[in-house]
Amino acid sequence: MTLRSVLELILMVYRPPRQRNLYDPGSQKPFKLSRTRLERFIECPRCFYLDRRLGVDRPPGFPFNLNSAVDTLLKTEFDIYREIKEPHPDYMQSHGIDAIPFQHPDLYDWRNNFKGVQHLHESTNLLIHGAVDDVWESSTGELIVVDYKATSKNSAVSLDAEWQRSYKRQIEIYQWLLRRNGFDVSNTGYFIYCNGNRQREEFAQHLQFEVSVLPYTGTDTWVEDTIINAHHCLQSESAPELLERGCYYCTYYLARLDAE
Repeated sequence: MTLRSVLELILMVYRPPRQRNLYDPGSQKPFKLSRTRLERFIECPRCFYLDRRLGVDRPPGFPFNLNSAVDTLLKTEFDIYREIKEPHPDYMQSHGIDAIPFQHPDLYDWRNNFKGVQHLHESTNLLIHGAVDDVWESSTGELIVVDYKATSKNSAVSLDAEWQRSYKRQIEIYQWLLRRNGFDVSNTGYFIYCNGNRQREEFAQHLQFEVSVLPYTGTDTWVEDTIINAHHCLQSESAPELLERGCYYCTYYLARLDAE
């Protein structure tokens, strides 16, 4: 693909500034703010402000279709055991997890990227929402948040990298959302982490995965302050200053300005 064709593709899907889904400080209508956008605020308040106030989002990434396929197939597989109210033999029973996939009439909405689990944060009038991959229910009635991940690397998967802190916050905000909806939620969630085997002798029309079930015990105590701080950012009439630790997107933009 030539540079010209790449630029044309980007322009096809990215036409700033956006005129919809913008925060209006004077509006009385609840403003929807997704988990992803709240994570954006944590990463870079300036990028968050430019997106939600001014309609200038970061350039979109290319879709990870293989990851999406893994996500869909795992949901389909767990739904089989959800229907019969039994634990998955490989990913639950064999790991000593005393739970079954949770049945709930709103599960389809909870998994929908445009709906998700929702909660209106009354003091800010922000409607926080996030789409879960799965929810299990323990024998004591606690809900367990589950997130699916897919990758392909030669080493074993883990949750030790600094950049994976965003994965952990993902679990934590889902826990927060479910608690705000009146559910008893375990502090421990699970990552179903699928690692594609790239060391086989041939492809043979099959991509094999080694699946790890990784527990993570987190805390949602950061969520409340983050929502309040994000709201304060949205209320401002000017964009935040650049982060001292740097933002890849802001740094690139400034480098372009210096080069012009």
